[in-house]
Amino acid sequence: MSWFLLLIAGLLEVAWAAGLKSCEGFTRFWPSVFTVVTALSSFVLLAMAMRQLPLGTAYAVWTGIGAVGAFVLGIVMLGETVSAMRVASAALIVVGLVGMKLSSAV
Repeated sequence: MSWFLLLIAGLLEVAWAAGLKSCEGFTRFWPSVFTVVTALSSFVLLAMAMRQLPLGTAYAVWTGIGAVGAFVLGIVMLGETVSAMRVASAALIVVGLVGMKLSSAV
């Protein structure tokens, strides 16, 4: 259950990162509300997952999901550039996430 909560927390991190982009410095009301709600929800789920998961593992996986998810979202939804180096770097993050999961006792 902790890993599931962590996954959802990571996906919510992607959502609030996208919200930050669309709220234009918190000058747009509804995108700002979305950003704050998803950020708080992400933090709460991360805290719940940390009840059972080690701090370093949980935080690394949470930020990794957020980083790779925001990277993919930027390419797919916002037309950001794709290069071999950017994709390889994101792939290395994914490899690190898998390593963290496989090396975790929980």
